Amino acid sequence: MRAVWLKEFGGPEVLVAGDAPDPVPGAGQALVEVAFANITFVETQFRAGGGGPFRAEPPLIPGNGVGGVISAVGDGVDLDLVGKRVVTSTGGSGAYAERVAVAADSVFEVPDGLALDAAVAILADGRTATALVTAAGIRQGERVLVEAAAGGVGGLIVQLAKAAGAEVVGAAGGPAKVEHVREHGADLAVDYREPDWAAKAGEVDVVFDGVGGEIGTTSFGLLKPGGRMLIYGLSSGSWTEVSEEDAAARGVTVIRDLGGPAEMRAFTRSALAEAAAGRLEPVIGQRFPLARAADAHAVMQSRGAIGKTVLEI
Repeated sequence: MRAVWLKEFGGPEVLVAGDAPDPVPGAGQALVEVAFANITFVETQFRAGGGGPFRAEPPLIPGNGVGGVISAVGDGVDLDLVGKRVVTSTGGSGAYAERVAVAADSVFEVPDGLALDAAVAILADGRTATALVTAAGIRQGERVLVEAAAGGVGGLIVQLAKAAGAEVVGAAGGPAKVEHVREHGADLAVDYREPDWAAKAGEVDVVFDGVGGEIGTTSFGLLKPGGRMLIYGLSSGSWTEVSEEDAAARGVTVIRDLGGPAEMRAFTRSALAEAAAGRLEPVIGQRFPLARAADAHAVMQSRGAIGKTVLEI
């Protein structure tokens, strides 16, 4: 089969297309004929130097989320799965390929009426956005600040927060992204590359911090007493540093824990169902063929991506 290999850590150019052995599903596994693979910012960080939650050493086939059709199953797996459209995580590697063997109990059947590429875009980002908005406990009329609101997760948070009755302030970097945020549901869109962005955003009740660093710290300063800050990303390269003492002094609750595996599976199912019903709509801003995975990483690393980036296989 064709695949993309990471043979050393480095820039996007270290992702090189080549051949790989066809995987064979073992006991408890299903073989997925991959149609789409999603790309997350965490994967660009891993490619650059092995950072992030996944720990492995090259050579390997990277990627952690796919959508496709099950073509075979291993021992102990229900044969009725064969032919099903599914999305699934791969365990941290193997997604940038034409086929991948995954744990059969990790797959999610794609609901009728939901396109497979949209389901792939929802897989990781929808789960995260749903978990975050649930944890925030948004109340009707609250003001909510969504950082990186033009991104895959941020764009879905904007939709979910609006559905919960919030007034949404979307923050993004650059005029094109700000316009995208404005056109996709935010009540107010601000450019956090501008020095006065915080003053334009104003006070808020909830912050969804997917950027970290200086932007996250500034966002923390916008929270009203009784506010909540959900810290989940570090696209800036560093986490937002908020001490328990500072949060307590401000009367702010900092939320980092979104639940265990069972809760995250439930959030994934919820996001897929909402997307199938037309109430949650991912934006796929960039599509690349498998052989151009390096270009996909380069666009994401340049901060030029809007919405979700997927590989078409």
